[in-house]
Amino acid sequence: MGDPLDERDIAADALGLVARAAGPYLDGLADRPVHDRARDALIDELDGPLPEEGHGSVESVERLLRVGTAAATHSSGPRFFHFVVGGSTPAAMAGDWTASLLDQAAGLWLTSPLAARVETVVLRWLRELFGLPASYGGVLTPSATFANVTGLAAARCWWAGRHGVDVTSQGLAGLPAMPVLSSGLVHVSTRKALQILGCGRDTLRTFARDDAGRVDLPAMEAALAALDGAPAVIVANLGDVNTGDSDPIADLADLAGRYGAWLHVDGAFGMFAALSPRTAHLARGVERADSVTADGHKWLNVPYESGFSFVRDPALLGAAFGGWGAAYLPDPDDERVNYNMLGPESSRRARALPIWATLRAYGRDGHRRMVERHLDVARHLGGLVEEAPDLELLAPVQLCVVCFRYRPPDVPEEDLDGLNARLGEALLADGRVYAGTTTYRGMTVFRPAPLNWRTTPADVELLLDVLRELAPKVR
Repeated sequence: MGDPLDERDIAADALGLVARAAGPYLDGLADRPVHDRARDALIDELDGPLPEEGHGSVESVERLLRVGTAAATHSSGPRFFHFVVGGSTPAAMAGDWTASLLDQAAGLWLTSPLAARVETVVLRWLRELFGLPASYGGVLTPSATFANVTGLAAARCWWAGRHGVDVTSQGLAGLPAMPVLSSGLVHVSTRKALQILGCGRDTLRTFARDDAGRVDLPAMEAALAALDGAPAVIVANLGDVNTGDSDPIADLADLAGRYGAWLHVDGAFGMFAALSPRTAHLARGVERADSVTADGHKWLNVPYESGFSFVRDPALLGAAFGGWGAAYLPDPDDERVNYNMLGPESSRRARALPIWATLRAYGRDGHRRMVERHLDVARHLGGLVEEAPDLELLAPVQLCVVCFRYRPPDVPEEDLDGLNARLGEALLADGRVYAGTTTYRGMTVFRPAPLNWRTTPADVELLLDVLRELAPKVR
């Protein structure tokens, strides 16, 4: 096979293969293990030297589908609980396929008015979904990490401006370290964002009143007072990955108001607490933040990769990311929005399309019902753990994360961490349910997060059944 041009008359044939494979694959997710134990051997079939002569699109995609549907980690299924990972609703997956089909260069209005307009629409819909003011600026990003980069880049612009410096053109040289304060719930993506922005990963200071990481408000206030009026950034965390715990955002907004600080809210999955009256109190105060971030490929259940960043002062996004001075690009003051001047990416796919599709398909009510179903599933799992003599619930179930450990009565305390670590490894190797371990308050624990749209109570019940089946083999 030669030039791709030789296949112009059969360009859709390979796509047809994918479409025909989709039904059986998706239909089988409910019964399929999260991974195949023989996956490494299967993946080897995709290795080898670069072909001199191509094999053609149909043969190549046939092999990719055969290996991929067998060897992939089936994180879009109902029993992938290891990280806070959603799935893809039917509408979102179809929207993502549409994004690939249309292949829009989504950074500029000039290259795709469609992509720019749909991004504007979904950002408005998301503000409405989360209860954010309509005046906030926003941009879609690949992830919560990039969303944090975006929001904290706007904060950095604001902070440097308070020191009389245009950090976009002049950089950080000569400026003091930007004070960033948070609780012990702060996620590593915030530190990574600070690292990328040149502010320093370890300059962030945490103020925790206990070993769970809950914020020490008096200590944080004392630190702000000690700055003697110098600008600072407070990071509030909505949804901790170990327990689902959250900072008191309204209290932190009060602190930011009293001391003239910037309030950034990392709501990667916790922002979706705003959708349900049962959990909306956790998000109270987020509408007072200066920047807010969340993920789409978590609780919104759109395909990887998807994030969003909102900023109270829209001009700061353009200040942080626009104004390149390239003659072939539109002026940053162009009345038509150019999203590559409002975020860290220049080349961008039309990631608004799957978000538009799922929000249009299921609406506010459908997404509220999905969130509440996951709240019910998580609390069902928490209840089973509390009732079990060989399990220990380590934190209240607030959102979609259940923090617990295996604790049979005949195992000494000093042996529990090793036992749970071995059990976590065995569970991941087994593949029927995916839920590894983490460290919480110095203990090795499980923290499954059921937030896939397919997940039911039976799936989390299977998690406990498999744990008990494997436990005797690792003791």
